[in-house]
Amino acid sequence: MTEKCFAEFLGTFLLIFTVGCNVLSGSGVWAGVSIACVLMVAIYALGGISGGNFNPAVSVALGVSKSMGGPGLDWPTVGSYGAVQTAAGIAAGLCYSMLFGSSFNLAPAKGFGWQHACASELLYTFMLCFVVLNVAAAKKNVAEQNQYYGLAIGFVVIAGAYGAGAVSGGCFNPAVALGVDTSSAGLGFGWCGPYIVFELFGAFLAACAFKFVRPGDFDQLARHDDSPALASEFLGTYFLVLTVGLNVLGRSKAGAFSIAASLTSMIYALGDVSGAHFNPAVTLAVLVSGRGDMSSTKAGKYVASQLAGGILAAYTYAGIYRGATFALGPGEGFTWAGVSVAEVVFTFVLCYVVLCVAVSPRTKASHLFGLAIGSCVTVGGCAIGGVSGGSLNPAVSVGVAAAQTLNGGFFYKALIYSALECAAGVGAASVFKFTHEVDLAVSEKTEDL
Repeated sequence: MTEKCFAEFLGTFLLIFTVGCNVLSGSGVWAGVSIACVLMVAIYALGGISGGNFNPAVSVALGVSKSMGGPGLDWPTVGSYGAVQTAAGIAAGLCYSMLFGSSFNLAPAKGFGWQHACASELLYTFMLCFVVLNVAAAKKNVAEQNQYYGLAIGFVVIAGAYGAGAVSGGCFNPAVALGVDTSSAGLGFGWCGPYIVFELFGAFLAACAFKFVRPGDFDQLARHDDSPALASEFLGTYFLVLTVGLNVLGRSKAGAFSIAASLTSMIYALGDVSGAHFNPAVTLAVLVSGRGDMSSTKAGKYVASQLAGGILAAYTYAGIYRGATFALGPGEGFTWAGVSVAEVVFTFVLCYVVLCVAVSPRTKASHLFGLAIGSCVTVGGCAIGGVSGGSLNPAVSVGVAAAQTLNGGFFYKALIYSALECAAGVGAASVFKFTHEVDLAVSEKTEDL
């Protein structure tokens, strides 16, 4: 147990020391990536020793999961981990303050209240703990010894740092909140209290959601309906659209990468539950491709869950930003013709890559599928974000337009975007059937044998 606690202390210290150094050195655009990367490498380096929690909320989520009969940690271990993580956070805060001769305060960003900051902390702590549980604790992933767990967990930080960071500072970790608040006690102290409460509540909710989408891990009879898969599609789409909105409203300089990171993380977390489409155009592409068990009825349910997740997420980011929204439409200097080309081409790229790396047995990427699919959003967001906004997803388009109606926007634009994106999905499936016809030949040969 001693070596496990030391591993947790070391990993947590490195994480929070990196947080402080990035903030105080004015790292800017790359700060979120730096923090995410130190978490990722520490998880890969020490996960085999202690599990690589480095966060009391993660440990609590694992404890709640264990208490419900699933995979996780016993409460004495949670307590020990929490104590050393907290100590590491305070030590790291004091060390970076001494190194730079200054500190920074923990508080909601200017213009935001406690409810906005705490909602952001709850949501992305939920996302972080939920991804950890799914990629590192789920029985199937443990048995298969996947190699993407550290990447998936680290990318949650990229999603949250650039999305919610502009609202709350982006802790998502009680040890971070306490370490930062303690090191800046001279500037004010106390915000760590509400932050920690909401982070721990997010961890509890994550464990409950984990149980719902993976009932078999809790020795429950597998459901005969699609509720785990539909919940997965709802949650994945929700966090994708939420990250989109927070990045746009926060004027993030790394928006495309942050949004791509949220998609990557949730694909790794839920790919084996629902297929992790999170996009009606992708669901349509899978249906038209004729691969897998996607029926028109199931596709309709998936699309309904995705649209519901997108709309709720849009109202959530509008609420966090005190009613602010943004509109769909051509960027400055561009026309609807440009939007049409941009959305069709890069939605095609996204749908085609999904079919190639996640559906085809010949080109399937067993460990890199999530990164490959998420990277399509980085590609499209950077390439044509200034042309069309880079939606590439009817759930994003509908959610953004639905929220914009609160401020007098027009919903019809979502219908135009969605039609273009769905057409691209059908086109991707058609091209996939041509390029991957060999899959069917191989399948028929295998059956003959």
